[in-house]
Amino acid sequence: MDKIEIKNQISDKINTCTVGLNKRDCFKILNKEERKLIDENTVEINFGAGEIICKQGAFATHVMYVCSGLLKVYMKDNNEQLILKIVPDGNLVGLNSLFSGNNIFLYSIKAYVPSTVKLIDINVFRRIVSSNALFASEIIGILNTNIIQTYGRLFSLTKRQSYGRLAEVLLCLSDRIFKSTDFVLQLSRKEIGELCGMTTESVIRMLKRLKEEDVIRIEGKKFTINNYKQLKKIRDLG
Repeated sequence: MDKIEIKNQISDKINTCTVGLNKRDCFKILNKEERKLIDENTVEINFGAGEIICKQGAFATHVMYVCSGLLKVYMKDNNEQLILKIVPDGNLVGLNSLFSGNNIFLYSIKAYVPSTVKLIDINVFRRIVSSNALFASEIIGILNTNIIQTYGRLFSLTKRQSYGRLAEVLLCLSDRIFKSTDFVLQLSRKEIGELCGMTTESVIRMLKRLKEEDVIRIEGKKFTINNYKQLKKIRDLG
């Protein structure tokens, strides 16, 4: 099996910039008392674009459920940052802090766009995970999906060339976030570059080339994928 075939198999199974929507509503598993306990220990907060939701190194006091919007999860060291994933609505974030010995946030989370997030008391969440085996199984499944996504992102950043990484992010946005080949992208060129592991200048240059080749169309913040098959080929060969 050659390297291109391996890349294609990975790309077909996972999308490396996000885990996508959590189709399993794990809260439906809870009984009436457990749902009431969650509701009584949850606050819903609206965040503006660019607002920090949690900061790397802070004590993890809550698990987050994204009601609406789009978040970025990232790690930062001095002036360098690595985006781990982008998170659309319908997802839980902060689950890695549930277990003993890991009581701080290992990453920061920021709102890309105006977002509404429910903050659930982490101790209450832990209590329900400990007492409800079916709920715990669902949480483990979500954590496993996140691990697979992280592996895929590591593969992409280390094994794909720049055009392949950019194509992959555009496909991710189309397939997983906006569910359409036409979408209004609120991310700046700098933020796209952070997702791809490239400079802003490189992103601008590559988007211009993709536009000239009629693979994509850009009108202000509106993106249209004109040739999905060609963009997928660029990703797979990249």
